[in-house]
Amino acid sequence: MRPLLTEKGMHRATRHNAYSFEVATEANKADVRRAVEELFSVKVEKVAIQNRVGKARRSRMRRTSAKAWKKAVVTLKPDFKINLF
Repeated sequence: MRPLLTEKGMHRATRHNAYSFEVATEANKADVRRAVEELFSVKVEKVAIQNRVGKARRSRMRRTSAKAWKKAVVTLKPDFKINLF
């Protein structure tokens, strides 16, 4: 699991107390909830998961695609925060 530090993700973290992570493709919501609570010592309110499709890529005559990955958006309870920096 690794945090996704993007403009949209940072906006979501400051306004809605929701943090984005790239997680293993086999992980489910319960796994993500347990991992975040153990790693950061916080209480999770909600977990949303997205399966992201790998983008098509071209290199000369070959067409390939980037790997598919899984994104988790974790919303924390109001009195908890995660310091990513």
